[in-house]
Amino acid sequence: MIRRAVPLAGLALALAACGAGPQTQQAPASAAPVALDLKTSTAAAAKGLDKVTWNLPYEPQTLDPIRSFNYAENTALANMCESLLRLTPDFTIEPGLAEKADNPTPTTWVYTIREGVTFWDGKPLTAQDVAASLKRHLDPALGTWWSDYFSTVEKVEATGPMQVTVTLKQADVLFNQAMATAAGAIVSKEYAAKKDLGSPTGGLMCTGPFEFGAWKSGDSLSIVRNDAYWDKALTAKSKEIVFRFIADETTAVNALRSGEVDGQYFYLPPAGLAQLRESTTGSVTLGKSLTFWTLLSAAKDGPYADPKVRQALSLALDRAAISKVVFQGTAAPQRTLAGAEYWGYERATFEKAYQALPQETQDLAKAKQLLTEAGSPTEPITIAIQGSAATHEQTANLIKATGEALGLKIDIKVVPVEQYGNLYSDPKAREGVDAFFSTWYGNVPDPLDIYTVFQAGGRTNFNGYPAVDADIKKARAEADPAARAALVTGIQDKVTRDVAWMPLNNLPVILYMSDRVTGAVPSFPYLYYPWAVGLGAK
Repeated sequence: MIRRAVPLAGLALALAACGAGPQTQQAPASAAPVALDLKTSTAAAAKGLDKVTWNLPYEPQTLDPIRSFNYAENTALANMCESLLRLTPDFTIEPGLAEKADNPTPTTWVYTIREGVTFWDGKPLTAQDVAASLKRHLDPALGTWWSDYFSTVEKVEATGPMQVTVTLKQADVLFNQAMATAAGAIVSKEYAAKKDLGSPTGGLMCTGPFEFGAWKSGDSLSIVRNDAYWDKALTAKSKEIVFRFIADETTAVNALRSGEVDGQYFYLPPAGLAQLRESTTGSVTLGKSLTFWTLLSAAKDGPYADPKVRQALSLALDRAAISKVVFQGTAAPQRTLAGAEYWGYERATFEKAYQALPQETQDLAKAKQLLTEAGSPTEPITIAIQGSAATHEQTANLIKATGEALGLKIDIKVVPVEQYGNLYSDPKAREGVDAFFSTWYGNVPDPLDIYTVFQAGGRTNFNGYPAVDADIKKARAEADPAARAALVTGIQDKVTRDVAWMPLNNLPVILYMSDRVTGAVPSFPYLYYPWAVGLGAK
């Protein structure tokens, strides 16, 4: 089961509370549709700098690639540890440390490792290093966070000095694509055996354009330019990047505006976004993204288990108002879970299928009709929200007002931030909860990467939605892009029309850079691509 959720619990969130608890409010007047100018690049730097200071929204828990499955971790790691393939800023996949990936049989991937690549210590990259890195995902004792991609892997072998063969239990097109994410990141075999790999004391040994410098726990992490980097087109302009760990939003915004910090990525708009937009010392760029804001379904009985009730609530929602009110104009209404940035193949097929889906605009008359067909349920629907999270509270208030206008009773359950993550992993935590909010993203430009959440028995199929399981299995085994697109658009149509999950808004990357610097990658692949190599002075 491919899981792409990033539970927000336990992290230092850059969110502001909007009062003690959710209160009922009137549904807003319909907002104008949101049109966003989303970028995949920023202006090139004129020259490098000796040091650039960047902020992370929290201190990484680890930089071990097999457990670096979150924003701060991958923001730093992407500049140090390269993967077999490379996800570029414009969402294409190209060769990385593997100069070639062959698929001689449906269950075999053969990777030809690039010659002439060295680790930071000067030792050459070999097939043994690659095999050792990939095998770590197969060791239950290590607990990889990328286990869903490796669930179909039977074995990994170095089958030549510069060749690695991965044998699958069953054909799976997502495995190879995952090699462009941190799931395919390579560390030296020697370091792969270290128990403290990726820690402040253990460090890293990779091949990327920046190398691990120093990690002062509780304060900062530095990475320094690798002057022996093999890909001269991606040689870093600046000598050193120092990552700060300023978790408090107000402090971070002030540090950015004052120039104490040169830049930061935001995965949700900070309450201080208006200050950053009006700053005279820097600017905000919105980037193309695979991330979206959604209401996850957890109900297996009761009103919200009825597709007609979910359809009615979805049809009545004013997504443009959510974009405007909750996300300060930085989000766009979402028609289905996997939007246009996922269309990495057979784009015309996905575009046609998308246009055939119900529009993301309100239809109150149809919503009321559907509720009547559902028997006008009176039992309340319970939506869980994360405590001290403005985006959760404000969205819930809008949905509650919308539901009550239709005659639906909606209760809001506030879950403490420390416990919210349990909703993703613990069925007991979801007892009494019909739905809950999440930022969610796939990792690669294939809509299948999102829709696999609905496989039967999967950890993320919270409400046991059964309608697309067989087609998902077929699509994962389908190597032909046209045939796969036909299967995936069918899955998408069922999931969207049944509102298996309720798509709300596409969330762009929010990048702030001071006027001193430019050149950072503003699009979603910054999590896996060396986004800081172009960073330098204007």
